[in-house]
Amino acid sequence: MIVELINTGQELLLGRVLNTHQQWLGRQLADLGHTVSRQVTVPDKGADIQQAVRESLTRADLVITTGGLGPTSDDLTREFIARLLNLPLHEHAPTLAAIEHFFASRNRPMPVSNRVQALVPEGALVLENPNGTAPGLALHVKPNSFRADEKPTWLVMLPGPPRELRPMFSNAVVPLLRRELPVETEFICRTLRTSGVGESSLAERIEKQLAPLVAAGLELGYCAHTWQVDVRLAARGPGAAQSVAEAERVVREQLGSFIFTDQEESLEAVIVRLMTERKLTLALAESCTGGGMAHRITNVPGASAVLLAGLVTYSNAAKQEFLGVKAETLAAHGAVSEAVACEMAEGARRQTGADLALSVTGIAGPDGGSPEKPVGTVFIGLADSTGVRAEKFFNPYDRETFKTATGNQALEKLRRKILAK
Repeated sequence: MIVELINTGQELLLGRVLNTHQQWLGRQLADLGHTVSRQVTVPDKGADIQQAVRESLTRADLVITTGGLGPTSDDLTREFIARLLNLPLHEHAPTLAAIEHFFASRNRPMPVSNRVQALVPEGALVLENPNGTAPGLALHVKPNSFRADEKPTWLVMLPGPPRELRPMFSNAVVPLLRRELPVETEFICRTLRTSGVGESSLAERIEKQLAPLVAAGLELGYCAHTWQVDVRLAARGPGAAQSVAEAERVVREQLGSFIFTDQEESLEAVIVRLMTERKLTLALAESCTGGGMAHRITNVPGASAVLLAGLVTYSNAAKQEFLGVKAETLAAHGAVSEAVACEMAEGARRQTGADLALSVTGIAGPDGGSPEKPVGTVFIGLADSTGVRAEKFFNPYDRETFKTATGNQALEKLRRKILAK
């Protein structure tokens, strides 16, 4: 099956907004057994949208567009696709009622411009959007006059904001695809998420052992993140389940505790789940990550059962006042040191009564480094009832990547500590 994505938006082409749709939708579709064949990004211009859709309809079995379903003058996807297909637009009463309810429930008047979002091309399926005002639309273009073989094509239009697009795809598009475009052969996909091992080192551990399975048709793929690597195992046709199961056994045998989940969950979600199961509590003492770890933990539903407090002690004075870091320790070792990381973790645990306390202190750069402590130096401390210990890491990246890497290292250190309890 041929699948094509069309992302609309001048802001994507200008680099003002990161195009996450391609990556996210590509992965979701691949996990369903549908590989994206082509992806293009076009500006918010009717002629460009029509041309891209027209080209995709000449060959694709499924075309997905993103963006351009809003109420403003540059939201042209709905109108120009309807024109391309010679379909009249009709006001859809249930959609209009949903839009009116959206604003009424927030005690806001509905702008007149939002009424355009209730216009639906004749024959289209409306995909509800409980997270916004732009419904998605699905059209079964049959017979497809743009193709020489007149084969029908499904055309799905999704809103641009990820918080609207992603649940709509999962809740409405996935059932549609399973019903209307089922995978013709058995497809099994398994993703194992790892932390604490680099992509090349990980590949060296598993590729030789997996070579016979790959030769027989197993699809082996990697997706590297900062301090994390996903291993994707997939197979099609008869014996796919057995092939993937054998590959997973090999990967687990070789990578062991580096694997933190085989589900669609983040490292912080795993930590909240593990700590909740063990009835453990956590305190955070952050300096160079600026509250980033607390932000990630509190993004997880149920975090309130685990996280007691997060202290962002960026200055030396704050480290002393709120965590009890000693002035003489700072004077002797500096804020970025094993000793200070240990005292930060001890102080956070003492102040909150948490079972575990995690601390980070480092040099994010681009300034502030020295020959002894270059930019990228970081210490991560972890305290519990048995004592405290700090470990040194080196993350010579830009500030944002430095913070992400440090957060992942700290959370991985915490995960391993929890598992050891």
